[in-house]
Amino acid sequence: MPVKNQYSELLKMSSPCEKLIRRDIARTYPEHEFFKGQDSLGQEVLFNVMKAYSLVDREVGYCQGSALEKDYTTIKTKEMEEQVEIKRLRTENRLLKQRIDTLEKESASLADRLIQGQVTRAQEAEENYLVRRELTTVKQQSEEASAQLEQAKNTIRQLQQQQQPRAKGPLRFSEESVLQLEQELVQARLKEAESQCALKEMQDKILDMEKRNSSLPDDTNVARLQEELIGVKLREAEAVTGLKELRQQVRDLEDHWQRHLARTASRWKDSPKKNTLSELQDELMSVRLREAEAQAELRETRQRMLELETQNQIHSNQLRRAEQESRCFQECVQTLTTQNKDLQVQLQEIKRRQAEIECKSKEEVMAVRLREADNIAAMAELQQQISELEIQKEEGKVQGQLNHTDSSQYIRDLKDQIAELKQEIYCLKGQRGLTSQPTFDGIHIVNHYMG
Repeated sequence: MPVKNQYSELLKMSSPCEKLIRRDIARTYPEHEFFKGQDSLGQEVLFNVMKAYSLVDREVGYCQGSALEKDYTTIKTKEMEEQVEIKRLRTENRLLKQRIDTLEKESASLADRLIQGQVTRAQEAEENYLVRRELTTVKQQSEEASAQLEQAKNTIRQLQQQQQPRAKGPLRFSEESVLQLEQELVQARLKEAESQCALKEMQDKILDMEKRNSSLPDDTNVARLQEELIGVKLREAEAVTGLKELRQQVRDLEDHWQRHLARTASRWKDSPKKNTLSELQDELMSVRLREAEAQAELRETRQRMLELETQNQIHSNQLRRAEQESRCFQECVQTLTTQNKDLQVQLQEIKRRQAEIECKSKEEVMAVRLREADNIAAMAELQQQISELEIQKEEGKVQGQLNHTDSSQYIRDLKDQIAELKQEIYCLKGQRGLTSQPTFDGIHIVNHYMG
């Protein structure tokens, strides 16, 4: 629909703001001559413009404060969206903290599993060591059995060589010896077979344990802990062996003491000198017993100290790993905190830029509206001048006809002035067309009246 027809249709319609426009129209330009009269042309033109604008933009209407309310609603909506974004960031931060707590719990469980795995591998290493030691013992027994078998074979060979020159009587004795030696040979072979079976079982067990060890993950910490545990077990075995030796020495001393008491029981009737000597010997034996007991206690104390040192070292390693994991988690928390601060700074910067852009847009809108109002006023003045010039033109024509005078020059001057005024109107219309505001164009009033 052309703009002129649209304006005509708007003037035919009724606006709910007509009473408000009639009330405030005299206060719009109170000092301007064109708008002073109550039913003047200026007030009627301004009323038509304001009525058409209230019908075109029904959201704003006649009350210009509605535009500010609309802007306020838009700003409020953006603030609500920003608050929702902040809540989302806080929720993500809380979820990240929960994830950190979960990771800490998982790390603790993994540390427990690692310690359990290390203990299991240490036990397997100990079993491997015991199996190897048993294998060595079985090999020694097998070698001893082989040596005995070889010795029995040599003895049989010697006896067979001795049987040939002897008579029948001695031959019977040699046959009995041969049977006995054959029985010994069978027993030796049975022992050798048992040793071979035990050796094979030990070898299979060793291969199985080696496969199990190879299937486990190769970790330097685990290997180091295995070595430490093996060393601890070896020291413990040495300490237990030393303790057994001390106890054996104590038992030997006690047996020796009992034998000494039995020997000296029949000497109570001897001379005092011998009794004194026996008392000194008794004291010496008592001192040796106490010394052995003290050495045993010392060995036990050293063993306990080694166990405590080993436990202290294990606890120190666990504490060091826990501290390293704690530092890693603290660094992660610091990184997340820094990211959160950066996001907050970016959010504040975005808010500031948005506020600046809104202020600039409002200033531009106000400037455009002021220019539109000036253009409307200028066009109204030009239209008034055109109307006056047309009236003067008509009056000049009438006077020229009445007076029979040549008024063509006067009419041409009026036409030139009208053309100049129209040219100025076209210039103003071109300037108004450069603006990109979708508001109601007041130049349509001029087109309406010119039509």
